[in-house]
Amino acid sequence: MNRRIFLQSAALSTAALPALAAEPRRVRIGFLGCSHSHGMSKVKLALESPDWECVGVSEPNPKARAAAEKLGTKILSQEQVLAASEVIAVESDAKDRAGLAKAALLAGKHIHLEKPPSVTLAEFRELLGLARDKKVLMQMGYMWRFNPGINAALEAARKGWLGDVYLVRGVINTNISGESRRSFGEIAGGTMYELGCHLVDPLVRLLGKHAKVTPVLRHDAKDADALADNCVAVFDFKGAIGIISSATMQPTAGAHRTFEIQGTNGVAIVRPIEQPVLTVELAKEAGPYKKGSQVINFPRYERYVPEFAELAACVRAGKPLAVTPEEDELVQEALLKASGMH
Repeated sequence: MNRRIFLQSAALSTAALPALAAEPRRVRIGFLGCSHSHGMSKVKLALESPDWECVGVSEPNPKARAAAEKLGTKILSQEQVLAASEVIAVESDAKDRAGLAKAALLAGKHIHLEKPPSVTLAEFRELLGLARDKKVLMQMGYMWRFNPGINAALEAARKGWLGDVYLVRGVINTNISGESRRSFGEIAGGTMYELGCHLVDPLVRLLGKHAKVTPVLRHDAKDADALADNCVAVFDFKGAIGIISSATMQPTAGAHRTFEIQGTNGVAIVRPIEQPVLTVELAKEAGPYKKGSQVINFPRYERYVPEFAELAACVRAGKPLAVTPEEDELVQEALLKASGMH
């Protein structure tokens, strides 16, 4: 990997983190729910990271509760978690997230809120207003905000190295059955809402406010349910188009997850997204990239670690998060339209 590109990418992935004290104090974090597929990994991170003191978990589901207890965390009531924590991580089922987040914000706690954060834009705007009024942080759980491949592609677009961006497209498929299909199907937007959100996020943070979003939400698997399991959304922006697709029926889907930005000077393609590999192909040399095609690999990337480090650092320093509330609102509005829910 080109040393200059590596140093720039590494700096981009950590630039938002405030400088830590020599011996940073542990921040007290508690969990309202851990039933989401990301929840248990985040509980484990909070238990093991020197940034955090995990006070415990409140979880109504017996299976999820037992799994959290097995990791070594305390099982507490919702009231106990709220009383003991500085930061609340909301890792519940989608239908419960906004209500639990509201309870945490009303208690004056910073929150990490699993994605997507709510099923209506009004709910989300209420949460944003509470966070503002209480002067606390509300961090969204979009797992690729610190992905070095995606961030390097976004940097190339924002700095004009790709020329004028006219198309962004992403694919995030999976292969699920049984209980996972039931969980995805609890919300009308199906896999576009549950998985597509991870690529709607960088798309909107790059291109801003959409002019129009057109969703296509299909059920094409043979399973006897109503899950929207084969979905595409087309986003109209000023001067550019975005296309995000998500389906639940692709074997070995992880290797084929892709985020691509096309511009008048070339393309930046992240595939796979984990572990990220970035291919940049330019008509003319720009920034750290030469003319022609080059493949960039990155140091080992772990989901959740950098965003939790950012949150702990910002809580200690009293500083804002890298992604603004205004950006979060734009992402949520676009996602709900892409999911046929707005």
